Amino acid sequence: MAEQLKIGVLGASGYTGADLVRLALRHPNMEIVALTANSHAGKPMRAVFKHFAHVDLPDLVTIDEADWGALDAVFCGLPHGTTHTITREIFASHPHVKIIDMSADFRLRDAAIYRSWYGVEHSATDIQPEAVYGLTEVYREKIRNARLIACPGCYPTAVLLALVPLAKAGLIDVSDIVIDAKSGVSGAGRGLKENTLFCESGEGLSPYAVGKHRHMPEIEQEIGVAAGVADLRINFTPHLIPMSRGELCTSYLRLAAGKTAADLRHQLIETYANEPFVTIADEDVLPQTQMVRGSNYVVVNVIPDRIPGRAIVISTLDNLVKGSAGQAVQNFNVAFGLDETTGIEQLPLFP
Repeated sequence: MAEQLKIGVLGASGYTGADLVRLALRHPNMEIVALTANSHAGKPMRAVFKHFAHVDLPDLVTIDEADWGALDAVFCGLPHGTTHTITREIFASHPHVKIIDMSADFRLRDAAIYRSWYGVEHSATDIQPEAVYGLTEVYREKIRNARLIACPGCYPTAVLLALVPLAKAGLIDVSDIVIDAKSGVSGAGRGLKENTLFCESGEGLSPYAVGKHRHMPEIEQEIGVAAGVADLRINFTPHLIPMSRGELCTSYLRLAAGKTAADLRHQLIETYANEPFVTIADEDVLPQTQMVRGSNYVVVNVIPDRIPGRAIVISTLDNLVKGSAGQAVQNFNVAFGLDETTGIEQLPLFP
């Protein structure tokens, strides 16, 4: 029998936590032993999410009731500003536990930038330096030995997988990046918000957080690292689409001198030739959210712009899987020396 690793999910009553549980239930090396929630503590998971009626799961408990010593790994799906303290507490008493954080608390390397975008002080600056940014295809070797893995946000995952190889190879002018991004309503979380009510979000398309979305500094941080450019600034505008899950990002780029859209496409094909979850679409195929729904796959393609010296890169993923829970499981697999695709091999759901 395969080795069983005991896991806990913090914030299991949210969409991200629920998708992590869904994937973990079919993972041959995961045993779910702790599920935490806040207002839903004390309830069985099937009472919070009806699609778990067919499976036996631990009841939801408060964070204070969780037994960290019984776990090998903790997946954190908590709101920003709450993971700092919990992570420090777990590491202090149980340093063997690996934490795979799906919140924003450890993604940004600069605590001052974190404070300016999230409005709270970073209360765990002593352990921030050991956090590895969990973009698996880029930081795989560091993730192997990491105790703290900071999974990227959904928008950054879609954008960075498409643009980091191009920035690193010097094929684009990183000072001129415009990103038009669209996400399903689950990206806003499960909490009650007026703009995500059916009558507010249905049958319409809405921009939000224009010029101030909190995923912007992540994208700037990682493209800046890839290109060797400090204080990078990008243009990023997200939109809410009336569908449950899915995400599509269209990036408008200025090519480096002498480069073509074909050069960009060739670089992406070469970069991801042996990657299990990143697909470069056939030349005449435009990425669509229908290509990735419910899966850990990303589909990318490059299209020449009619404006000379420019190109358009389109990338799509499922915001709850590769954009969150699926990538977290992928990082878990890497960190524990398992086959990277274990438990996340399912193909996209269509129609």
